[in-house]
Amino acid sequence: MRAFILDTYQKSGILRLGNRPEPAVGDEDVLVEIHAAGLNPLDSKIRDGAFKPILPYRPPLILGHDLAGWVVRVGANVRRFTAGDEVYARPRDGRVGTLAERIAVHEDDLALKPRNLTMEEAASIPLVGLTAWQALVDRAGLRKGQKILIHAGSGGVGTFVIQLAKHLDATVATTTSTANVDLVRNLGADVVIDYKTQDFDKVLTGYDVVLNSLDGDTLHKSLSVLKPGGKLISISGPPDPDFARQQGLNWGLRQLMRLLSFGIRRKAKGRGLAYSFLFMRADGGQLSQITALIEAGAIRPIMDRVFPFEATNEALAYLDTGRSKGKVVVRLK
Repeated sequence: MRAFILDTYQKSGILRLGNRPEPAVGDEDVLVEIHAAGLNPLDSKIRDGAFKPILPYRPPLILGHDLAGWVVRVGANVRRFTAGDEVYARPRDGRVGTLAERIAVHEDDLALKPRNLTMEEAASIPLVGLTAWQALVDRAGLRKGQKILIHAGSGGVGTFVIQLAKHLDATVATTTSTANVDLVRNLGADVVIDYKTQDFDKVLTGYDVVLNSLDGDTLHKSLSVLKPGGKLISISGPPDPDFARQQGLNWGLRQLMRLLSFGIRRKAKGRGLAYSFLFMRADGGQLSQITALIEAGAIRPIMDRVFPFEATNEALAYLDTGRSKGKVVVRLK
């Protein structure tokens, strides 16, 4: 089968279009013919080698964390899917590789595709949808009437988180550039901070939750926005000891994670706040709940561009500019 292959870690490196063996299908696996694959900054970071110490990958490997397609066949113990089903997923760590014609996905990671979305739209959802769900529902426990600041509201994660936060009846503030103010307002943002002309930490106060996806400077400034008891959740790091334990990292790496996050954890604790790093996990059950919200019209996909499969390297280069509004997707079929 055709696939885009990462032969070596390299900053802004080029993936090679080549042939790989057909995926092996275990008893709990579902073989999926991929129609479209979403791209994420995580793909770029893995390509660049940023996650070498903490993720179980060794080149050559196939990148890609989002898929939408059709079930080809199922393993002996699979009961929830049959050949021909339209599905979508974010495969679990260690088994990614959606920039290929087919992939074997564990049944527990898979969900039926929302009926009201195209394959391309569905492929834009899993990673950002699960990130939003696990940040707002699992980690923050966001409730009606609470206030949340979402950084980078016009990006792939931000556009989804804004909509989910509004569905949960929270008051939403977000940061974005001048060109994207109307986009985030239309998604439901109550307060919009144009970072080109305003400093969010001088405008906002008394927030319950901040979701950070930007740099360390933004992370530290976000502490001043939160009220006592507030939660600072970061999907861009630094990783913390809880993450290291969940990943089963060795003692040395656990100590490194502790050191990397020591400064922000100490500052947060000193202000009566909680800091945590979120690295989303695959979960077909949560994805099914997201499907229900999409089919009910509570959340809609926000897509920037769809590239042909052959232009995957160009799509990644475009994603790397940081200027996309919503998700970037490649179409295989």
